[in-house]
Amino acid sequence: MTRWYEDITLDEAFPLGDHSFSEAEIIRFAKLYDPQYFHADPEAARHSHFGGLVASGWHTVTIGHRLMVDALFAEGERLRGLGEEPGVSGPSPGVNKMQFKAPVRPGDVVSYTLTVTGKRPSNSIPGWGLLFNQLDAVNQRGELVYHAELVGFSKLRDYKMPLRLKALAALSRVPGLQSLLQRAR
Repeated sequence: MTRWYEDITLDEAFPLGDHSFSEAEIIRFAKLYDPQYFHADPEAARHSHFGGLVASGWHTVTIGHRLMVDALFAEGERLRGLGEEPGVSGPSPGVNKMQFKAPVRPGDVVSYTLTVTGKRPSNSIPGWGLLFNQLDAVNQRGELVYHAELVGFSKLRDYKMPLRLKALAALSRVPGLQSLLQRAR
């Protein structure tokens, strides 16, 4: 999120936008990244267990990720427009769950939504918190086509490093101290 950790509300849904999947786009993505016949060859796909051409799950994921990043940038701009300083988003330590629930077909319009379902201060990186997010994608018929549970970092606005950590950080920059400590072991 482009909000400070302290400002993030749980279970608030953030619409990320929607995307229309065309046959040409599905085939182009498949030929570049996932050339299985049911993604890349409309004729052969008719005889597949899907009964026709379907988008690669990775195509569905990358579109959702792009919409998410665009929404984060837009939220930062919105906050700056209000005279506020946006928060700092960090990297993601991983994906806990990813499910492709229904096929995405040519002509489908898929809407993506991000919801922060949990958060806690990081145990390993001082000044940062972890956000537990749910990313859902629904087609024009209201069918869930994709669900993911993602984790991301968000910077704490009001973090003050404890004196003990400041001292350790300062000592780690003293030339030769680490090699001296290793020799003492």
